[in-house]
Amino acid sequence: DRDVTGVQTCALPISAVDVRPADADDGFTFVLGRTRVPATVENVIDTSRATVLGATGASVSTTEHLLSALFAMGVSNAEIVVDGPEIPAEDGSGATFAAAIPACGLVVQNRPRKVMELESRCWVRAGDRMIAAFPSDGFRVRFLADFPAPVGTQYFEGEIDSQHYRTEIAGARTFAYLHEIEALWARGLGRGGSLENALIFAPDGPMQPLRWPNEAVRHKVLDLIGDLALLGAWPQCEVVAVKSGHELHASMLRALQRAT
Repeated sequence: DRDVTGVQTCALPISAVDVRPADADDGFTFVLGRTRVPATVENVIDTSRATVLGATGASVSTTEHLLSALFAMGVSNAEIVVDGPEIPAEDGSGATFAAAIPACGLVVQNRPRKVMELESRCWVRAGDRMIAAFPSDGFRVRFLADFPAPVGTQYFEGEIDSQHYRTEIAGARTFAYLHEIEALWARGLGRGGSLENALIFAPDGPMQPLRWPNEAVRHKVLDLIGDLALLGAWPQCEVVAVKSGHELHASMLRALQRAT
């Protein structure tokens, strides 16, 4: 295992995404043609279905899966060159990205990894949705999700580090309901959606074998980690989330910036 307190960088070509080394303290930057978009909450332009980053007319969607893998696997600085409007879906999880990072190798740079420490609790809420962060000596997540049947209420808690991320979180797939996919198809949309890049739930249950009984909430944790990557620092805190999503995550990032 490498020292995750050191800043890491890597070079990682995947499909229409090329993740290249970056200098220490540069953080994550998306390169969209001639436009450079730092991966920060200030550049979040949409959170309705995914976290979309953009600036000066250029944008990239579904950034959270790749950022989640990079961030949790110890990468702190990278240029992410994207050819297309969104990050490739792969199988709907972060497993491909997480596996490729150690395969291509990491370089320890000459700066300590930036760490965000809290002096007191911080939280945001919207109706029955809430996310809070508490001072801690490490990064831990507790997530309670509640979805319509047949998914239902699911819970996950665990320490977040590269080993646990790869074995317990990275493989959790994004999910959707069959009636949602069929509605998109009827409108001529979502033609790329299939059983290969998402976990689909029919009225009587999942249409593919589950990787974990609570795979849906594990994917929500994957998304949360990807959104927290926009902090630009490792969150040394315990995060408790209740039914939160991308929009509330962005609000939490702004609250954390004000608190630290």
